[in-house]
Amino acid sequence: MAREGRPGVVTYSRKVFVPLTRLCRDRCHYCTFVTVPHRVPSAFLEMEEVLQIARDGAAAGCKEALFTLGDRPEDRWPQARQWLDERGYDDTLSYVRACAVAVLEETGLLPHLNPGVMSWQEIQRLKPVAPSMGMMLETTAARLWSEPSGPHYGSPDKDPAVRLRVLEDAGRLAVPFTTGILVGIGETAAERVDSLLAIRRVAREFGAVQEVIVQNFRAKPDTAMRAADDLDHESLLATLTVARLLLGPTVSLQAPPNLSDPEGLVALLGAGVDDWGGVSPVTPDHVNPERPWPHLDDLEATTRAAGFELAERLTIHPGYARAAFGEAPGWLDVRLRAHVAALMDPATGLAVAGAVPQPLAWQEPDGGLVTTGRADLHATVDTTGRTADRRGDFDDVYGDWETVGERRHPEAPAVLGGDDLAVGLRRAETDPAGLTDAQYLALMTSDGAALDAVTSLADAVRRDVVGDDVTYVVNRNINVTNVCYVGCRFCAFAQRASDADAYTLSLEEVGRRAAEAQALGATEVCIQSGISPDLGPGAYAGIVRAVLDAAPGMHVHAFSPMEVVSAAARAGVSIADWLSEVRDAGLGSIPGTAAEILDDDVRWVLTKGKLPTSAWIEVVETAHRLGIPSSSTMMYGHVDHPRHWVAHLRTLAALQDRTGGLTEFVPLPFVHTSSPIYLAGLARPGPTLRDNRAVHAVARLLLHGRVDHVQTSWVKLGVDGTRAMLTGGADDLGGTLMEETISRMAGSAHGSAKTVEELRLIADGIGRPVRERSTTYAPLHPVG
Repeated sequence: MAREGRPGVVTYSRKVFVPLTRLCRDRCHYCTFVTVPHRVPSAFLEMEEVLQIARDGAAAGCKEALFTLGDRPEDRWPQARQWLDERGYDDTLSYVRACAVAVLEETGLLPHLNPGVMSWQEIQRLKPVAPSMGMMLETTAARLWSEPSGPHYGSPDKDPAVRLRVLEDAGRLAVPFTTGILVGIGETAAERVDSLLAIRRVAREFGAVQEVIVQNFRAKPDTAMRAADDLDHESLLATLTVARLLLGPTVSLQAPPNLSDPEGLVALLGAGVDDWGGVSPVTPDHVNPERPWPHLDDLEATTRAAGFELAERLTIHPGYARAAFGEAPGWLDVRLRAHVAALMDPATGLAVAGAVPQPLAWQEPDGGLVTTGRADLHATVDTTGRTADRRGDFDDVYGDWETVGERRHPEAPAVLGGDDLAVGLRRAETDPAGLTDAQYLALMTSDGAALDAVTSLADAVRRDVVGDDVTYVVNRNINVTNVCYVGCRFCAFAQRASDADAYTLSLEEVGRRAAEAQALGATEVCIQSGISPDLGPGAYAGIVRAVLDAAPGMHVHAFSPMEVVSAAARAGVSIADWLSEVRDAGLGSIPGTAAEILDDDVRWVLTKGKLPTSAWIEVVETAHRLGIPSSSTMMYGHVDHPRHWVAHLRTLAALQDRTGGLTEFVPLPFVHTSSPIYLAGLARPGPTLRDNRAVHAVARLLLHGRVDHVQTSWVKLGVDGTRAMLTGGADDLGGTLMEETISRMAGSAHGSAKTVEELRLIADGIGRPVRERSTTYAPLHPVG
């Protein structure tokens, strides 16, 4: 995120405060905002009440609707659960989302959401309806949560580890996020510093912390801490000064002006405060109702007296707003661009002086795809080539390489051996799936004669399980679009909509390609695409229907877990409901891609953490539960280590034990040639032949009895490499593809398609028969 670059300016946001519900499952000892059901007229504000608050705010020139509420009250209060059920909402966050959409459409105010602890999936689901979100970290002092005398005791959402995870997940999803610490609730000075350092780590690692609030404790009547002393002004100033020094110039620092006496506000600015937060001319501070907001004229006079200019901002802070309309569009969901643009000064990212929000439609893309761009890229990448060696915004979209460089990939591991290798080999002869992690790691890192023994054993296990047939499927890849705003650091396929190589196919073109494939004997169409805002909620089911209308009986193998999660979030539905919709449209199976390495530390370096391991597992497990089988994959040879490979296979084995829905395992060697993370010097140049042999062989052993088929990628390995894998545990060649763009854009030199005869020649070279199969490995023709 670019530096704010606004010296001499102190900002604030003109807002309305929307207390959506004052019920909560937590029991914080200092809070008067949260109450019990019989003390409020209703468990939640009705939608019309929310809109009336927003309308009043718009009329007064406010631009922000701050949604504040208790955490998941339906988990504690039956009245909250009943209220939501009667109105058709699955949970509180579903209602938050609906209210945010209504505010956007009916008033034009920009929602800022503070719904408490959220999962990665929930944050992603809310990102399309709010330019920014927030949640106070409050403190990292776990004793204040875990000990009975602590102010957070009995509050499941106040576990510091849980709250830090929310900050990290918001960063992974590129959500401009406001957080902060609550000072004076019993923490020590050292614990305050520790809390600030934790926020600084997240801010530097993920880049999404737009503002840190240092909020001073004020005792309130009718609370367990009513007799506690307020934080003294000197301690507040000291904490603010330390916060400014630790956080640096790229993170805004706020102290709520209504929680200090008017005569002390100038000193707050001297301690490093550069933002007053949200100030409302319409609604009170419902969290601190005894402390009214300062009048805006008084706040401006105070700011001017300190030598600064007071400027109004939006919910999304200026640096993020400018970046979202410039080099980093991922900071703002495409459906919010018009709402923010209507109120933003493009030169500064601040609010337009005097702008009054107006109702503006919040529209999901309708999924009506039209062929645009270089739709023949799958073919011309092999002839005329790419228009450039990388997408034009390489230096911006893939992040701060100096920061990433602190996590440089490990050097090639030393070969292990000794007792683990010898014992592992002996044990694998009778119990291939029964080795320890240390023994699998020894096999995975073996070389020379030891590796020959491992691959020979894997080949024998393969022969016992599936015989000598080398199988393949006649299929066609159709990448509907390569427009993608995710920005994985390894991907050379993704393009911005404005890039010369970008394209999006129409539904008619998708159907035409499917019919053409069927005429050539294909039984499967594999569809994976970029994560594009052009693909609306109904687009994916429409793609499936377009294939089946044009090619009846075709097996549709489509939509990676990343696509599933993103599409479900855009549609505002659960993963299960979204998968059920495309299954009912005719989806036959999903590809288990987007797995990369199922380790979140590796995934952050490789993909900026866009899909956590838990989310990938949830999608695949949900698909299996709904009767949708999937493949499984692992992309290796970049910033990973063999121990990650073993752990990845263990994760797949556990998943298969639970569901039985994996049809195959597909090792995918990293193709480095045009990959941004390699070009930046942060990844290895792909795996070696030794690595490839070891991964295929150990996969055969570790997954024995669970996943019968190990596929080898001729696209990535070529003929000789493919033959080597087929004699070391693999049994399947994958598909004929007919068009293959992703690996070719990354620099693979092994072509985009194979005929059945060419696949037969691969197997002939090692004296093995070939057999056509279905997507789920049912035989289609007699053994060749």
